[in-house]
Amino acid sequence: MPTKLQQYFPMIRNKHDILKEIDSNVKLTEKFYSLKEHQRQEFLDFCSGARGVKMLYDSFFKEIMNPETVPERLENFLSVLLQREVKIVEVLPGDSSRIADEQSLLIMDIVVRFEDGTYCNVEVQKIGYAFPGERSACYSSDLLLRQYKTARGQKKEKFTYKDVKGVYTIILMDTSPGIFAEFPNKYVHTFHQESDTGLNIDLLQNYIFIPLDIFRENVQNKGIKNKLDAWLAFLSIDEPEQIIDLITVYPEFKVIYEHVYNICRNVEELMGIFSEELKILDRNTVKYMVDQMQETINEQKAQIAQQKNQLTEKDHQMQKLSADITMLKEQLQLLQAKDL
Repeated sequence: MPTKLQQYFPMIRNKHDILKEIDSNVKLTEKFYSLKEHQRQEFLDFCSGARGVKMLYDSFFKEIMNPETVPERLENFLSVLLQREVKIVEVLPGDSSRIADEQSLLIMDIVVRFEDGTYCNVEVQKIGYAFPGERSACYSSDLLLRQYKTARGQKKEKFTYKDVKGVYTIILMDTSPGIFAEFPNKYVHTFHQESDTGLNIDLLQNYIFIPLDIFRENVQNKGIKNKLDAWLAFLSIDEPEQIIDLITVYPEFKVIYEHVYNICRNVEELMGIFSEELKILDRNTVKYMVDQMQETINEQKAQIAQQKNQLTEKDHQMQKLSADITMLKEQLQLLQAKDL
C-alpha cells in the first residue's frame, strides 16, 4: 500500500524494493546491517516516504539550497526572513581559520554576498552549541574583517569605511541550547546593536537565531501562519501530514521535495549520506557534552569561589565580633574595678 507521501511523489520507492536492492549488494548490506535497528528503520522510513526527509542533513541542505545552482531558493528564504529583497551575486568559500579553530566541530554553513555588498553566513547546527552568543560574535567579526580586507584590496586608495557593508549571521538550530526554552513562543530571535540614547549609528553586525525545535512545538499547536513558517516547516518537519498541508498551501515547495525524492532513489548514494550524518551527529554530540560539562564545571568553580569568599567574609566578621567582645569585657572589668 502506498504511503501518504507516495501519493504526492510517485518517484518514492517502497520498502520492499529498497530492501531488495540492499540485500543484492554486498557493500550496501554490510553498511545497512551495521546500523542500529532504530537507525535502519529511520533510513527506510524516509526512503519510502513513511516519514519526511531531514532537510538539514548537510548533503540535502547543500543540494537543495545551493546558491550556485538554485540561488532563487536561498534568495527567497533570506528575503522572507530579512524582510528585504535579496539578490545573491557571489558564493564565498568557507573561512579556513574558523575551520581550524573549530576542528572538533562539524558545522555546515553557506556564505554569500548580496547585490548591495552585504555578507551573509547561513549556518546549520544539528545541536545548538554552548556559548551561542560568544561564538556568533566571533564568527561575525571574522566575516566583517573579511569584507573589510576585500573592500580595501579592491578600492585601494579610494577606499572609505562606507565601502564596508553589513554582515548577517543566521543560525538554524535543530536542537537548541536550554536558554532558548525560556521563550517557548518565540522561534526567531534577531539581534543588532543599538544606542541607549537613541543615536542611530550602523554598527554593521546582525544576528538571527532560529531554534527549530521550538518552532516545531509552535507549528504543531498553531499551524503554518505565513511564508516564513512555511520555510521553517520545510526545513525542519518530517511528519507526512504536515508536509502535505505545506505543499497544499504553498505548492512551490512541492518542486523542492521532488528534487529531494529523486536523490532518494539512489539507495547507495543515500546510504553514504545517512552514514556520514550519523558520524557528524556522534562527533558533535560528544563535543556538545564536553562543552556542557565544562560549563557546569565553570559554574561550580564560580560557586565554590563565591562560597569561599562568603566564608572568608564571615570569618572576618567573627574575628571582629570576637575582638569587640574582648574589648567590651576589658571595659566591663575596668568599670567593675572602679566600683570596688
